[in-house]
Amino acid sequence: MLLKVMNAKKTLELGVFTGYSLLTTALALPDDGSDKQEGSFDFVFVDANKEDYLRYHELLLKLVKIGGIIAYDNTLWFGSVAISEDDEVENCLRRNRKCLRELNSFLAADPRIESSLVSVGDGLTLCRRLL
Repeated sequence: MLLKVMNAKKTLELGVFTGYSLLTTALALPDDGSDKQEGSFDFVFVDANKEDYLRYHELLLKLVKIGGIIAYDNTLWFGSVAISEDDEVENCLRRNRKCLRELNSFLAADPRIESSLVSVGDGLTLCRRLL
């Protein structure tokens, strides 16, 4: 629905896993949508290596047009980003929790975007490029 409301024509996805979100993105594109990677993108969906989200952010800001959206998946990381540093967290969650906390703090302070962390599923952070 978001892609239709935005009238997104150029999209990019980083990280595929089963391909479900890529397929739904492709199905939401209008007939005059494009799968070419040149120029500026309307929408980017990121569900890749969490440790690289900050690096992706810098690169994607160059590819997304002003007013375009970057969506980062899993930004709540099983709720672990909201747990106190003093609380025990399973080892498998620790590394990504740290990376995603850093990402969430960075995005909240980044003047080039406005962002909203949506608490659906495992967390989805939507960033709209301002500059």
